[in-house]
Amino acid sequence: MVPQGLVLITSIAFALAAVRLTRRRVLLQELYAVEGLARVDILCCDKTGTITDGDITFDAFHEVHAPPVGSQSAMVVLGLFAHDPNANSTATALRSAFDHIPVPVSASVAFSSVRKWSAITVGRDTWVFGAPDIVLDSSQAHALARSRAMEFAEDGLRTLALAVSVGGTATESTLPDNLRPVALVTFSEKVREDARETLEYFHEQGVDIRIISGDNPATVAAVARRAGLEVGDAIDARTLPTDIDELAEILESHRVFGRVTPEQKKHMMAALQSRGHVVAMVGDGVNDALALKHADLGIAMGSGSAATKAVSNLILLDGRFSSLPGVVDEGRKVIANIERLSRLFLTKTVWAMILAAVFGALLISFPFAPRQLSAIDSFTIGVPSFLLALLPNARRYHPGFLRRALMFCVPAGVITAGSVLTVDFMIRADGTWALAESQTAIALLLGMTGLWVLTMLSFPPSTARLGILAGMIVMAGGVFLVPPIADFFGFAILSPAQFLPVALAGLIANALVTLVSRAVDLRNGQPSLR
Repeated sequence: MVPQGLVLITSIAFALAAVRLTRRRVLLQELYAVEGLARVDILCCDKTGTITDGDITFDAFHEVHAPPVGSQSAMVVLGLFAHDPNANSTATALRSAFDHIPVPVSASVAFSSVRKWSAITVGRDTWVFGAPDIVLDSSQAHALARSRAMEFAEDGLRTLALAVSVGGTATESTLPDNLRPVALVTFSEKVREDARETLEYFHEQGVDIRIISGDNPATVAAVARRAGLEVGDAIDARTLPTDIDELAEILESHRVFGRVTPEQKKHMMAALQSRGHVVAMVGDGVNDALALKHADLGIAMGSGSAATKAVSNLILLDGRFSSLPGVVDEGRKVIANIERLSRLFLTKTVWAMILAAVFGALLISFPFAPRQLSAIDSFTIGVPSFLLALLPNARRYHPGFLRRALMFCVPAGVITAGSVLTVDFMIRADGTWALAESQTAIALLLGMTGLWVLTMLSFPPSTARLGILAGMIVMAGGVFLVPPIADFFGFAILSPAQFLPVALAGLIANALVTLVSRAVDLRNGQPSLR
């Protein structure tokens, strides 16, 4: 009665999926992530390193105002930011354009993805380098610089502002007073060549995309459009509510979010999950680690940080965004095939439980021997389940696996058990059947119903599925008709008069099982196994 084979098949299918994913240069860190691959319906991506190739290139230096008299030049200061050992990847991109001139730095504030700026103090001047919409205020003195920064952002350029405060002091939580914009520095990022194709694949498969980034919303939106994503209005995360229901409502209706902090990314995962979504998060930076950890499926790029890889469920070792469709297909194949095979195993579980209860309650002998049941299982469940588990199957996962399985397996098991009880009681009432003949009749009936369930699982037909079905029919013929094999299992050759009621009972049972299958398909609004 225990479908231990289903447990074995599931474990083997997951393990083989892990091996196949490794061949695709994908490292699966947790086996259950295979299921998550099939169930994902929203994919959240960071921009840098995911939609773009991760290489940030210096574009241009745009002077807004000359620095105050007596200050170091903007070029020297940018060289200091570029060659700071704690500089982020954007500042590091400056090294190709700005030389390091050793100038005494009396104080510094390291860059933070939450703060989005860094600062150094040279002499009396404190220089700040960071996001224009944070470094520059809304005053008239900063209006020109803010306007130009927005223009660059709308063109898809990452833009940072360099500002100076004479006599001001920066702390880790506050900017210096009286900042004066000096220059804007723009950087370019290349959209991955495979990004458009990959995003189109997810759209066709019914998987929604959300781009969440710490960059300016206008920049993120421009890059998303270049990748072929329908953007709509880009949302500045600083305006997002903290209430999870309100946040979920906004996430349902918008696709692109900028200025998102690591903590907000985590809350976004929770908000989407609260609406019943299965969420995958793709990222490569430390600022993505919280979101990766709290997503249903965390996917790290191979070029990502150690922290990001440590909390992810799988790693794209080659860092190719285009690997994701194949990864999702692999997960769907495994889960769809396991659902297909559950009909074989659980139908048998239902009728075995019913027969055990009835014959146990009536205190009469079981209608077949254990080794005969093993023979039937071999060609109706055992061998075909191993083969079917490996076949391609890109059907999208739909919630309700257990409900769909029981909707078919319980009625089909009851029908099978009813046909067995009917034929067995008829044989017992007749009183002329030998033990081997009665056991053969029941085994034949179970074999017919088992092969018919296997036949329905072979649709839509393919060469592989039909080949497996034909092989199992031949195997069944060998079990019942080849003398050495039939003798080993205790099967006898039935006369036409004995075979006719068994065949009739099998046809009626199979017709009823077919009706059950069609009813399940109609109830689900679609073919449940296609």
